[in-house]
Amino acid sequence: MFLRRNRSVWCLPQVLICGRQEAKINIFRALFSTGSALTELPRRFKRSERKPMVTSMNELKRKARREKHERLLVREVTLSAPENGLLVQSLVPVAREVLAARNVLLDCAAKVVTHTPVYFCSVCGEVHVGDPPHKIKTCNVVGSQMTKEHVWEKGGLKNVLPVVESYHLYDRIGRAVSHNERLQVDRIPAIVELCVQAGVDFLEYPTRRRKFPVYCVAGRMLDFEKRFPNDLASVKDINEYGFWVSRKKLIQDQKYKESTHDDLKGIAVRGMEAWENMQLGATKLMQKYMVQTCGYCSEVQVGPKGHRVRQCQAFKHQMRDGQHAWQEATLDDLIPIVYVWHVKDPHGNEVLVDSLKRYYGKLPAVVEMFAQAGACIGETYCNLMREDITVPGVDEEKLVV
Repeated sequence: MFLRRNRSVWCLPQVLICGRQEAKINIFRALFSTGSALTELPRRFKRSERKPMVTSMNELKRKARREKHERLLVREVTLSAPENGLLVQSLVPVAREVLAARNVLLDCAAKVVTHTPVYFCSVCGEVHVGDPPHKIKTCNVVGSQMTKEHVWEKGGLKNVLPVVESYHLYDRIGRAVSHNERLQVDRIPAIVELCVQAGVDFLEYPTRRRKFPVYCVAGRMLDFEKRFPNDLASVKDINEYGFWVSRKKLIQDQKYKESTHDDLKGIAVRGMEAWENMQLGATKLMQKYMVQTCGYCSEVQVGPKGHRVRQCQAFKHQMRDGQHAWQEATLDDLIPIVYVWHVKDPHGNEVLVDSLKRYYGKLPAVVEMFAQAGACIGETYCNLMREDITVPGVDEEKLVV
């Protein structure tokens, strides 16, 4: 170590002094840090912005060039399930588990929502779980107040668990639903349609189950099976589009099974487990079964390609003649998540104020509802809810550095 003399005082080099000061700061931070990092929420896109692509545009172009080159070579292309019309047998139990978890989730959420108040803003649609609703000024849409305060109204289950619908396909690799067929084809929840295409059989939603694969020759699909099997040929309920009109029903959800738990906490715990199981199973199904979404609106179509119904009213829909800009969907498109402000003490009757909003965390609305009912939140949402941050008082906020 080299020392230099300055006015009869032995001084350390400036670089070494700065290094020691920085080391002291790092030690101070380590003593008072919990080691957690804040998880950022997915930002809201502008109306003119398109959703991020799951597969890059360059990769899609390369794939299109390869398919075009293969069509020029007249030869058979071997397809694997489910592209050849057959089921992936290993995912059939997963589809049944996802559907069962959805039924349990709806059952538990319908019972918890009667004890936990839910509010929604009639102007911007923001949701708050708990009583009283927050006073954070985030209502910044057309028609909102100049103070950006929310106009709260009593909400329900549809505000916590919004349902995204999709056209039900009798033949998943057949032709897409046209614009003239938009009123003749049933629309069911997209997660239910995904389970149906993955192997769950519904009497209300018939679908075609092939015994022999479909062949692809020069870009064309060749199907050697009959359109309607022999066991269904005598049924008079099938029309020319391949659907059962007489059994067409408007079923919102399946009838809930009676819960064996009477206490609210037990119901919330079962609901939290069902929520995690449904998301995990849906992720596995989407790795094999394609789901399409519009890049500008919330429309979803389960299947290898999107429908041709001209009903998009998003950005530049006139240039597309009202058709959707289809792209590969994500889990958030299939199961939309509504994020709400996290209330640390739901029984304290404390109001979340705008001046302290940077200290508050957020959670999915269904998770926040189950948490206020007594369910334990897993480590997945620890960084999102910001439990390691102490919220100061309104009079103490100006003292925070």
